Amino acid sequence: MFPKPRQDLVANTAEFERVPFIKATGFREYDARWLYPEEINLLGMQAVGLGLANLMRERGVPVRVVVGHDYRSYSAAIKEALMTGLLAGGAEVHDIGLALSPMAYFAQFELEVEGVAMVTASHNDNGWTGIKMGMQRPLTFAPDDMTALKDIVLTKGASPAAEAGRYIYVPDLPERYMAALMHRPKVLRPLKVMVSCGNGTAGAFAPHVLAELGCTVIPLNCDLDYTFPAHNPNPEDLGMLNATRDAVLEHGADLGFAFDGDGDRCGVVDNEGEAIYADKVGVMLARDIAARNPGAIFVADVKSTGLFLTDPVLKQHGAKTLFWKTGHSYIKRYSHETGALVGFEKSGHFFFNPPLGRGYDDGLVAALAVLDMLDRNPGKTLAELKRALPQTWQSPTMSPHCADEVKYAVVDRVVDHFTKIAAHGGMLAGQKIRDLITVNGIRIVLEDGTWGLVRASSNKPELVVVVESPTSEANMRAIFAELDAELARHSEVGAYNQKI
Repeated sequence: MFPKPRQDLVANTAEFERVPFIKATGFREYDARWLYPEEINLLGMQAVGLGLANLMRERGVPVRVVVGHDYRSYSAAIKEALMTGLLAGGAEVHDIGLALSPMAYFAQFELEVEGVAMVTASHNDNGWTGIKMGMQRPLTFAPDDMTALKDIVLTKGASPAAEAGRYIYVPDLPERYMAALMHRPKVLRPLKVMVSCGNGTAGAFAPHVLAELGCTVIPLNCDLDYTFPAHNPNPEDLGMLNATRDAVLEHGADLGFAFDGDGDRCGVVDNEGEAIYADKVGVMLARDIAARNPGAIFVADVKSTGLFLTDPVLKQHGAKTLFWKTGHSYIKRYSHETGALVGFEKSGHFFFNPPLGRGYDDGLVAALAVLDMLDRNPGKTLAELKRALPQTWQSPTMSPHCADEVKYAVVDRVVDHFTKIAAHGGMLAGQKIRDLITVNGIRIVLEDGTWGLVRASSNKPELVVVVESPTSEANMRAIFAELDAELARHSEVGAYNQKI
């Protein structure tokens, strides 16, 4: 019997080297994320691998798993420990090596393998590690899957299989993945494209694919460097967006793409150097897709712009958008269940379902969709396509610190506070409350369509705040002031990562 993990160990002790250590909060809503080694050790990751093999066997799923890792100084070691646990659990492990998350999802289809365990901290700062897991193509874990895995690993204890597993190294998966992306017509317009990777994993793949498809590629921070010397590879981070903006203007590029650390998200900067938040890119793509697919259904997360509901072009084509919980696993699954053509997330995860894609999030697939949209509008720049949208004033995603152990309770109190105001006919930012959406935290919609959102982050010790107004910047700032004042009443809420 493999020893049960403990939560009270510290590094640089004999026990830390002999006993699995896993902080329970690392089992998040649909991913696993830990600070390494402060919250998990290598034996702990081995326990997770063993637990995953046990869970798949319990669910009656063939225990066959694609495993890859992102480019961080410790990711290969983390993956080796995870694979040791999987193999002890009797799994057939297909190791694809250094990879993007969408490359691992692609490998599930390409290799006809049921499971995936991608070692990545995604866009999180250095020091974080984690796993994106799934056992049903193209879906990743839902909360009940994570709860079951957590219970096996921390409470029941995972058991090795009677027979050890099988290890298969797949040396050419990156080439097969890129070949599949390039198996399509080349881009028609002669576009100069800034490719910004923040020295993350995407730098090894994205410039090559876009260049082979006919773009003139100007790389920005595409050399892999796991210290991330320029900025964190996060296309919601103003540091990455501003660096991409400056490079687009310096080189006179037609647009810029900013890819996150594991390549499943894509940020966009237009030819005038303006960042287009991913939800607005989503509306632009939805317009393009709906014109060719009347009556299309789309899914958007609760952080996303209200234009998905009010845009006249989408209405003209009979498009319908359903709002759902923020999180790549939630939107991926809900898009799959509702038969939506595409799911959009403000963070830059886009999910193209058949016949447009295979349903998983891939930053390069999203980038190609933007290039195809430009091809179908040969006389217009990206900035002109953006200006064709109704104007709204919108904040970036803002995240005040809040510990994992208390963040959901804080959000519950915030929801209760604003629900009581609405129930008593109270005013916010000088307006009546028109609607409250509480599927994921609370999204407060005022009379003129101005809205503000507060929710708990799914993968970091943070809250998430987003605001938007279709009428004025003043109203956008007014709703933010209301939310900010309420959060300031809670001592558990700390400083923001960025703020309007």
